[in-house]
Amino acid sequence: MWLVVGLGNPGIKYAQTRHNIGFILVDRLAQSESVAFQHRDRYQIGGCKIDGNDILLLKPLTYMNRSGVAVKEIVSKYSIDKSNIIVCQDDIDLDVGVIKIKKQGSSGGHRGIESIINELSSNQFIRLKIGIGRDVSIPVDEYVLSRFNKEEIEIIDNSLIDAELAIKEIIINGVDKAMNRFNRKRVVDKDR
Repeated sequence: MWLVVGLGNPGIKYAQTRHNIGFILVDRLAQSESVAFQHRDRYQIGGCKIDGNDILLLKPLTYMNRSGVAVKEIVSKYSIDKSNIIVCQDDIDLDVGVIKIKKQGSSGGHRGIESIINELSSNQFIRLKIGIGRDVSIPVDEYVLSRFNKEEIEIIDNSLIDAELAIKEIIINGVDKAMNRFNRKRVVDKDR
């Protein structure tokens, strides 16, 4: 079984912000796989199959810095191997639309990832990072809670298409093949 986690903050105030790109990606995957989320106290969850693999889609509703609480609960409940967890997150150190897949590592200052590492006592899970860029004239906390501008929206829409494909590639063909295919790829148009 695989667990695909989208990181974000709950509520209309945060919808469509840069920091919620993980939620946005998991929502798109859910829509394309006809997944209906069930609402629980601390998360939304839904299931599907991709190429015969059982997949759980998870959106923690505990706010970013407590994302690990819901992840730990689901990992425990379904006995999911940590190497079969894909966490979809924003990354301010990547240009807008750049995708990067990592097998493990530190949080890189991302509070959602830090929470998951702390709750699981492990960093041995896959991260699918989507670049949201950075504006040094705006404090980081403010910037990540801003929305994409008009020019960035098309880039992000196209990178989300590739991010969905990257999730499926990881599940079907393995993380190494997915890294070779998608890392540092910036999608500027739909002709691939």
